[in-house]
Amino acid sequence: MKPTLLFVTCLVIAFLPAAAQDRPALPEHLQKYVAIDQPLVALQNVQVVDGTGAPARANQTILIENGAIRQVGAASEVNVPEGAYVVDLAGHTVVPGLVGLHNHTYYMTAMRSIQLNYSAPLLYLASGVTTIRTTGSTAPYSELNLKASIDAGSRIGPRIYVTGPYITGGTGFTTMTRVDTPEDARRVVRYWAEEGVSWFKAYNQISHDALAAAIDEAHKVGIKVTGHLCSVSFREAVAMGIDNLEHGFFTNTDYDPEKTKDVCPQNFEHRLADVDLDSEAVQATFAEMIAAGVPMTSTLAVYEMYVPGRPGVDQRVLDAMSPDVREEYRKTYEQTALLAGDPNYPFTERLFKKALAYEYAFVKAGGLLASGVDPTGYGGALPGFGDQRNYELLLEAGFTPEEVIQIMSLNGARVLGIEDQVGTITAGKLAELVVIEGDPVTEPAAIQNVKWVFKDGYAFDSPAIIEAVNGVVGIR
Repeated sequence: MKPTLLFVTCLVIAFLPAAAQDRPALPEHLQKYVAIDQPLVALQNVQVVDGTGAPARANQTILIENGAIRQVGAASEVNVPEGAYVVDLAGHTVVPGLVGLHNHTYYMTAMRSIQLNYSAPLLYLASGVTTIRTTGSTAPYSELNLKASIDAGSRIGPRIYVTGPYITGGTGFTTMTRVDTPEDARRVVRYWAEEGVSWFKAYNQISHDALAAAIDEAHKVGIKVTGHLCSVSFREAVAMGIDNLEHGFFTNTDYDPEKTKDVCPQNFEHRLADVDLDSEAVQATFAEMIAAGVPMTSTLAVYEMYVPGRPGVDQRVLDAMSPDVREEYRKTYEQTALLAGDPNYPFTERLFKKALAYEYAFVKAGGLLASGVDPTGYGGALPGFGDQRNYELLLEAGFTPEEVIQIMSLNGARVLGIEDQVGTITAGKLAELVVIEGDPVTEPAAIQNVKWVFKDGYAFDSPAIIEAVNGVVGIR
């Protein structure tokens, strides 16, 4: 006997994640950011890019109940229950909430570094990023407390996976934890694991022995490790059991003939542009990462700003910056543009194009690629806005729009181990959805036109949130 529709619906709801059934109550001062607060919502006549990599589907209806996706399908086939709050979204596209895997809550320009506990979570949410991993923290307690506030509903922002303090070797890193021995690494990992972090990030001067110890200790306590590496190459880190690798081509010293153990070779970026992507060395990196199940995180937006003339000035970015930060950014952008043609400057258009091709080749070889903004550098890749720019850059790399959405949603969820809850527009998952005015499949810049972001049973008003943030990035 076939189960009845009522039985199936009850069964789905019974097994929904707890967050879908017991959402946090928002305080009054946050209600101004809520566009829809209804238990049963039908989004009708939308184009859906579902995050699985499948082609976009037109004229769909998404039925949301108590913060979870109850049904998604052709508008002609989904029966909208009486009493549902119905919204006709013809001319709009819905994608899954983006999962940012290199999304700090601090921010850098050429002259400052500041914790953005106010503006970063708002910008991420307004841009459609509903989950982040901080991937290196300069203030872990600040992030742990921010996460707790968002989880409790006293703040709004993305779900946060907090990474412990950067762990590195060498000298000169005033905001990082220096681990000179394996014992140092194990001690730091144990301490922060007890404090509640879920990942660690190794940085570019860590020794082989310290990184191996950190990975081993982290795995003992159920925590994972990623790395922005240099002193250790990708293949070496994979052999140690690392769980993720950051930045792709730009930080991999596998191909540097001057690389020696435990040393980050100076100016190795100058030699990257000559690497043959069809070489045995590159294919060996891919094969070993794929065999070990080690994903790679793309952070193209932060590297793009170092290429003279890239990107063009984005007025939204300038509007969000405080006046001092805006002036700092303009000056550095202009100075970088003057480096075009300088034979001693490594970040050329040629190198950037090769980095795009490297990520494309990794995926086509069978690798798992996720993405994140990394709002550092000299300040042009803002939280959220830089994630949206990554969408355009991954298209430039050769991926289809549907593949890019998968990279930016489902793949990130897979790395975090939450693909059963988020990452695709699928019945039974949390309704973490981004409503976009227009069609980013045919017009990539439309990815910026976020209207609403569904999270925790609310539809948040993206333009209202961005208006509240304008002028304060770089201050708070």
